[in-house]
Amino acid sequence: MSVLSAEQVQSLIRLGVPMADDIDLQIDHLDMNKAVARVPFHGKLVRPGGTLSGPVIMSLADAAMYAVVLGRLGRVEMAVTANLNINFLTKPKPVDLVAEARILRLSRRQAVCEVSLYSQGAEDDLVAHVTGTYALPL
Repeated sequence: MSVLSAEQVQSLIRLGVPMADDIDLQIDHLDMNKAVARVPFHGKLVRPGGTLSGPVIMSLADAAMYAVVLGRLGRVEMAVTANLNINFLTKPKPVDLVAEARILRLSRRQAVCEVSLYSQGAEDDLVAHVTGTYALPL
């Protein structure tokens, strides 16, 4: 059980980061150890070459990390991304993009996270792998 529900975290993110509305960010699942976030596929998110744009993929990964941090710690809205490293692995399919985020290490000052991103229905074929760090407010 997480401190906040998936619905509460989705609302916090959408209020604090209005761009989340533009990509229709969804928080599908949240517990103390994992967040599952999704961006529904839409043609306006596609770049030349017919793939989802890198900024959309990075935004989803970052939001998933933020969600798992909020799910573990509660309302720490001033937690901020300190680092995000992404490896793009395969071209996403024209379906919803899903991100599964986990906290690898949590200390008083930071949360180190890992995110696996995949096209919905193709969980074994990673679109991208992300590691990142969230700086936590003192």
